[in-house]
Amino acid sequence: MERNLKASIITLVDDVESRTQAQRCKESCIKYNGDTIDVNFSPAVTPDMVDDLMDSFRLEWTWPWEEERLDIRSGLNLHPYTTADPQKRVACFLSHYWLWSSVVEDNEPMIILEQDAIFTTKFGITLGKLNKSKFDIVGLNDPRGATRKSAVFHSEVESPKNLGYSIIPVPSVDDQNVPQGLAGNSAYFIKPEGARKLMALAKEHGAWPNDALMCQQLMPGKLGVTTTYFTRVQGTASTTTL
Repeated sequence: MERNLKASIITLVDDVESRTQAQRCKESCIKYNGDTIDVNFSPAVTPDMVDDLMDSFRLEWTWPWEEERLDIRSGLNLHPYTTADPQKRVACFLSHYWLWSSVVEDNEPMIILEQDAIFTTKFGITLGKLNKSKFDIVGLNDPRGATRKSAVFHSEVESPKNLGYSIIPVPSVDDQNVPQGLAGNSAYFIKPEGARKLMALAKEHGAWPNDALMCQQLMPGKLGVTTTYFTRVQGTASTTTL
């Protein structure tokens, strides 16, 4: 008998709005999937924890805050994100990094969900099929409203050439010198191999926003996306990166 998928929802436990969003996410998961997914809350890293955790993980933040720069090692242009509180941006990365380390330590795949994700249909891909896939990370999220060039992403996923496939390579939506990957990082399946690679990339290139580090240029051939969207964002204001 195939074991259940594990899922973790990143949640700011001391924030009422975050807990409300996360509870809505969990309820939607149970509504559509019953007990086939073991879903739990994962306490988010908060800004006051950032410095100690970056030291503990021996990481350095290298993504620019004000001016675009070229990352010599990868050849990628790094564009600053609009961020009122930089520590919140780093904390968001660390919340994902923490779960990546858990995936590696437990040697078990996981669905990672941000608090504002919500399931819209039954998760229709078995763990066995995901594990046998060539992709180490698989995006589950509807791109519309979740990524800068969502129309391009969506049209590629719906292309006739992809009929009959349940997982396809993540579409390219921008110039190849721009990091690009999933439709936001609010819902994705990750194998231990993918988590291990991301942690190594953070050591090699420095810590970046998680959706930038998890890009097809740094993980060629390892990022996929489902041709059925199982989640979308709730459309609420971010409590982690504003």
